[in-house]
Amino acid sequence: MTGGKHQRSDETIRGAFGTIDHGSMEHSSSWRKKIATFFAIVGPGLIVMVGDNDAGGISTYAQAGQNFGYSLLWVLPLLIPVLVLNQEMVVRLGAVTGAGHAKLLRERFGRGWAWFAAGDLLLLNFFTIATEFIGVGLSLEYFGISKYVSVPLAAIALVAMTMSGSFRRWERFMFVFVAANFLVIPLAFQAHPKVHEIVSAFTHLHIAGGETSTSVLLIVAIVGTTIAPWQLFFQQSNIVDKKITTRFVNYERVDTVLGSFVVVVAALLLIATVAAAAVNSPASGHFTDGLGVANLIGDQVSHVAGGIFALILFNASLIGAAAVTLTTSYAIGDVLTVSVSLNNGWREAKAFYGAFAGLVALAVFLILLPGAPLGLIVTAVQALAGILLPASTIFLLLLCNDRAVLGPWVNKPWLNAVATVVISILFALSFTLTFTTIFPSINVVQLVSVLSIVLVCFWVIAGISMLIFRRLNPRAPIEFSGRRDLWRMPPVALLERPTWTRTRRFTMYLMGCYLVVSIALLFVRAVVLATGSH
Repeated sequence: MTGGKHQRSDETIRGAFGTIDHGSMEHSSSWRKKIATFFAIVGPGLIVMVGDNDAGGISTYAQAGQNFGYSLLWVLPLLIPVLVLNQEMVVRLGAVTGAGHAKLLRERFGRGWAWFAAGDLLLLNFFTIATEFIGVGLSLEYFGISKYVSVPLAAIALVAMTMSGSFRRWERFMFVFVAANFLVIPLAFQAHPKVHEIVSAFTHLHIAGGETSTSVLLIVAIVGTTIAPWQLFFQQSNIVDKKITTRFVNYERVDTVLGSFVVVVAALLLIATVAAAAVNSPASGHFTDGLGVANLIGDQVSHVAGGIFALILFNASLIGAAAVTLTTSYAIGDVLTVSVSLNNGWREAKAFYGAFAGLVALAVFLILLPGAPLGLIVTAVQALAGILLPASTIFLLLLCNDRAVLGPWVNKPWLNAVATVVISILFALSFTLTFTTIFPSINVVQLVSVLSIVLVCFWVIAGISMLIFRRLNPRAPIEFSGRRDLWRMPPVALLERPTWTRTRRFTMYLMGCYLVVSIALLFVRAVVLATGSH
């Protein structure tokens, strides 16, 4: 197989902290040049991770601290390898192909599946954007500012920042939000969380109050709010937009790993801070929302500390809204085959920016609507994200094993095995969160126990089947000319689509049916809750 070496029309990477002439193929030999290169590349990985600590994430972590103290801290470090695994595959796809995630889905699976994936993403992201603006309203209400003032102004600022016509300018705006994420450090110093309690949470794994339906669901929610479907679409399209190619893929991997540690450490500090504030407080075990947590910290620590938490929530809401909305615009543009670059102005990318502004306007209208079921929206977003996450990771795994797309950059067998284990766990968690939302009377502890047994059986059967298959069908080595770090996917329109086996077709349609049925049941449940029916 020979790889394409086509270059993008503009070969200069203009990052927030530096510029790289992409046409120069000389390797950076000195540490000074390597550090300068990293600072020019850094961005997509850090932004996508910090952006995932959005309003929903902050609220979930705060709930864990307020209701369960320090006891759920052990969950977060387990998510680092999962985050890195998923996003590393996205990094390779973006750098090697130069195409957005939705565009690859369209070209490799057909327009129908692309619209199916983009439509699901649009539905999820719209309600996610709404939750971000709910976070804006709650956070500034702590300072006495009405949501009817704060939300529209935040929306206008967000649209203005995105439509600047410069990727570098947009990325610098995002780094302001990334920097504000570190406000959690002075907040933690003010709250004085107990170090021995934090250490005990990692050395003596336990759950305060034991394993109950509430605690298990919150653990699932922590996983769901930290690993989201939009992340896959965002980072790949953002890498393409920034013009990062295979030569710089290792720098982007470091960017992604750095981002995963930043987001998990921030979440750890947030849980510990709220746990310290809530201990011995009447509000302990009675989480309401972000504003309630700000008031709790204001009462138990200091008014300034409560204000810092409110600012953290406000910042998280803005960067979450920016990333999720941009993700949707990227995906819609890819499916419609229109310009999808932040380097283009309004005139060159009307559909791209129009989709962004339209989504923001609709989300703002929804949450400012008198009587809007805001609590229901937040709950539905968590369940919907759980429904879509396994499907998104399956598409990702298939693309990363497509030799025509990735050539010598396809997944190694060990990576496929690990990814299969991760996807199956995500599917089990997704199933748990989704069906306990739709059918709240289900015993969650028993459901998780049954799913755990099913998972172990699946791993054993899948492992044996894979060994037998690989022995009977040895995989031929990939042949390519030139250097691996310069290999690029040929123009995607020239590639033949992969042949669909019966197994693959059955799996895809089974997944599609699961999504349709689950989303339909979730919609019915939402209507029942909204109308107060039983």
